Amino acid sequence: MTRRNVGVLLAGLVLCAADLSGQAATAGAVPDLTVLVAREGSELVGVVDRFNTDLASIRRRYDATSSPDQRRRMREFYSGWSGELRRIEFDRLSQEGKADYVLLANYLRHQLDLLGRQDTQRTETAALLPFADRLLALQDARRNLTTPDARAAAATLAEIARQIDTLRARFETPTSRGDTSAAAPTRARVPAPAVSKTVANRAAENIDQISRVMQNWYEYYDGYDPLFSWWVKDPYKRLDESLKRYARTLRERVLGFKPQPPTGPTGPSGGRTANATSANDGPIVGDPIGAQGLREDLAHEMIPYTPQELIAIAEREYAFSLSEMKKAAREMGFGDDWKSAVEKVKNSYVEPGQQPDLIRDLAREAEAFFDRHDWVTIPPLAREDWRMEMMSPERQRVAPFFLGGESIIVSYPTADMTAEEKMMSLRGNNPHFSRAVVFHELNPGHHLQGFMSARYNPHRRLFNTPFWGEGQALYWEMFLWDHGFQQKPEDRVGALFWRMHRSARIMFSLRFHLGQLTPEQAIQFLVDTVAFERANAEGEVRRSFSGQYSPLYQIAYMIGGLQLRALHAELVDSGKMTERQFHDAVLQGGPMPIAMVRARLAVISLTRDGPQPWRFAESLPPPVPFGPR
Repeated sequence: MTRRNVGVLLAGLVLCAADLSGQAATAGAVPDLTVLVAREGSELVGVVDRFNTDLASIRRRYDATSSPDQRRRMREFYSGWSGELRRIEFDRLSQEGKADYVLLANYLRHQLDLLGRQDTQRTETAALLPFADRLLALQDARRNLTTPDARAAAATLAEIARQIDTLRARFETPTSRGDTSAAAPTRARVPAPAVSKTVANRAAENIDQISRVMQNWYEYYDGYDPLFSWWVKDPYKRLDESLKRYARTLRERVLGFKPQPPTGPTGPSGGRTANATSANDGPIVGDPIGAQGLREDLAHEMIPYTPQELIAIAEREYAFSLSEMKKAAREMGFGDDWKSAVEKVKNSYVEPGQQPDLIRDLAREAEAFFDRHDWVTIPPLAREDWRMEMMSPERQRVAPFFLGGESIIVSYPTADMTAEEKMMSLRGNNPHFSRAVVFHELNPGHHLQGFMSARYNPHRRLFNTPFWGEGQALYWEMFLWDHGFQQKPEDRVGALFWRMHRSARIMFSLRFHLGQLTPEQAIQFLVDTVAFERANAEGEVRRSFSGQYSPLYQIAYMIGGLQLRALHAELVDSGKMTERQFHDAVLQGGPMPIAMVRARLAVISLTRDGPQPWRFAESLPPPVPFGPR
């Protein structure tokens, strides 16, 4: 493909360099509306928008997560859309239309896979939650506008509360040798269900979720229906107490959480103990998805590699980073003792109160570096609209380093932290570590991604994937390394720390999901291989396995970044696109698996099932060692 042909292909998709060059001197300038009017797009924008709107309606309507009605309706919804999508004449679509077709079909397949995975997980927790469907069905009936039978509902709640108390008692030992309560012989006679910590943790989280659903159900009727309140008030209170005590017992007796003092107006039996604070202080359990789950998720991301192959890629990347780390350590006078070099860099932290100024200056430094080249469009408004906030001490337990996107969230010690916590935060957020990743969070990283995806192909935000988001931000880290952004050895140590970390994430997260590594071993792995502060390593592992992130999230940084490096070599190093054309096209095309970015930009042939498997690692350019530029 010639550069001229690529320019024709991207005319309606990529904002030309000239569009914003005249605005650079005027912050907040209005964009060239003629370009926006002329911009062409996919024929399936309306289809994806309609799916998004219908999906939001379905999720609002069926709001009792994992209830019988919700499970049935979501499966019908995804299956129905899959069937209807096949009626579209695929071969008559443009490349952009075919891309949207493939992305939507891929999304629907994966959602059905996830429903199947949830069915398996529900079967595993059934012995601990035999009451779940009966309670969640009450919320389903409310959403169906069924007139409640208050007396029957009260009887149901009372019966289930007794069932929950019986289950809980099986996990508890008698309170004293002279315990003569009715529950004591039951505890001695009937063993507790034999489940793993993973299943018990999942069940405890499900109980919390059920408790919230039941609160919504109860408060809808309470006071508005006098007969309902007359019958249900006391049974609901007892049920709520039973749910919370049961969740607390599972966490303390099975998972090993430390007993917590009661909270809330219900006294010792009703206070929630496994709230955010205790969860962050408790054991890390996680929920590994196994080999089958990894196969499904990798297929969804269009990555034709096994977990073992991805670990081997990570090990090669780690070896390069380690070699470069030792080179920087020698320049700092530590020989091959790279951990001593990291230790010196950690102790270069700024004083409390000065971190926001440091982050501001590093962000501006990165933007100025990009201004000296013609690599990517950063619109004036994207430089103007990002904000800075401080991270709470509680959140720092699971996010020990700053975060970014629409705002940059600064992690640094607060006055009420312990002395140990303060030093961990100071050392982990030193200037050299921060210099290597501020642009990862802001421009041209996450902030610019969000800015562009809100303005170009916004319908594709449905297909958001960390391989596009985190992978692109990590790609910029490697790109700036290649172009000499880190010259001082201390800055290179900071950059390599994160690069080693991203390789280590692949190794420990995949091995965890394969059942080959425990969370405790993952913490030690980070301490040994990346020289993490132990508290920061614990926070990183807790964040990885807390359930807030998808199972492949932690591998997406390095793998997505490497995919983009391979695509850059294919399109830019070959002369088919300029740097700016390539980077703008990636941003403005919208989030999607990187294999689909390649299909769009290189005009790869697509079928209804997507592009042919792309073994990107086989065409990766070698990593760039530090040396004269």
